[in-house]
Amino acid sequence: MRNLLFLGNFGAGEIIVIALIVLLLFGGKKIPELMKGIGKGVKNFKEGVKGIEDDINDNESKKGE
Repeated sequence: MRNLLFLGNFGAGEIIVIALIVLLLFGGKKIPELMKGIGKGVKNFKEGVKGIEDDINDNESKKGE
């Protein structure tokens, strides 16, 4: 999977335009709050995935007994 969806086609100009649009939409004060919320969401997602992996590993070890 050489290009992860369409993300491989972005150049510096496109990234700057997207950053400016985000800045205009949310303003300078809202961006840190937005990033904090995204960070918490990613952390919760990773914890959930780890919990599921732990459950799977526990079930496999119980089957082997």
